[in-house]
Amino acid sequence: MLTVPEAARIAGRDPETIRRWIRTGKLPATKVGTQHVIRESDLEELIAPDELPVPSSWGEPITGGPLPNVVAILRRQRARH
Repeated sequence: MLTVPEAARIAGRDPETIRRWIRTGKLPATKVGTQHVIRESDLEELIAPDELPVPSSWGEPITGGPLPNVVAILRRQRARH
């Protein structure tokens, strides 16, 4: 179980963003006393989806290979800073 500041540090987000996700129901959490606690698995599911769906209107890339996972590339670049 993670507190909001711990979840924010893992997700690389501001604690207020985590609280907003909780308020809107995007991130399940339980309240213990005055603090929200979050399951690590729920946080991981939210911040690291397996694969984002590609709209069918995009068609096939010219190279015939798979499209690059831009989200993963950006996360790796941000983690280096």
